[in-house]
Amino acid sequence: MKKEVYKKELYNLQVELVKFQKHVIEENVAVCIILEGRDTAGKDGTIKRFTEHLSPREVRTVALGVPSDKEKRSWYFQRYVPNLPSAGEIVFFNRSWYNRAGVEKVMGFCTKKQYKDFIEEVGSFEQMLTHSKICFLKYYLDISKKEQKKRLEARKIDPLKQWKLSPIDAKAQKKWDAYSQARDEMFNQTSFVYAPWYIVHTDDKKEARINIMKHFLSLNDYPEKDKSLLLYDHDVICKFDPLCYEKGMIAP
Repeated sequence: MKKEVYKKELYNLQVELVKFQKHVIEENVAVCIILEGRDTAGKDGTIKRFTEHLSPREVRTVALGVPSDKEKRSWYFQRYVPNLPSAGEIVFFNRSWYNRAGVEKVMGFCTKKQYKDFIEEVGSFEQMLTHSKICFLKYYLDISKKEQKKRLEARKIDPLKQWKLSPIDAKAQKKWDAYSQARDEMFNQTSFVYAPWYIVHTDDKKEARINIMKHFLSLNDYPEKDKSLLLYDHDVICKFDPLCYEKGMIAP
């Protein structure tokens, strides 16, 4: 996407997001957006553009660290519950309870029983969220192996991105196939009618950000909504189904 086109579209969509947040505040809507994906797929940048011009009092980003010993002994979802949105609030989860289906499973940070329990419980947990009228959406940002390698190398030499480097990142390429398998199992078992997965191809960061915003806004009603701005590219973002593989939406 050309820079000039990106800037114009981004501005228009951020105006729409301000309209949406005003509606959220006035109508006491609770909004929860999960962003999962491979390392370097663009979660941080996407959230930054979403929240850039929103009221900071009513929007939060949740990025939890390693659980404490007490949290490890507690119900798995317990530490996420206090971070869920209240009425009139928008919350972004930069990685979420789906760590158990991705990093924890691949890196051996959870047992097979813990993983099995998670898969059996997550549907009920998310159904409770949707039944409580929380606006709940799940996005998975996918990326090609070649582009991930390029971005990982760039992080090593960029002094402004040193905080993004971690031991987990170092193993992203080596465990590519394991992450692919875990991702596919997650999609197949946790893309529910009431809480489906939306997959975003992010080799072009700008294109991905614009299309996530368009898609998100297109699914929500709010006053003075300009629908003409919200036509997203189905080759960039789609709801999970077998066709996503056929279209190359999901990196092998």
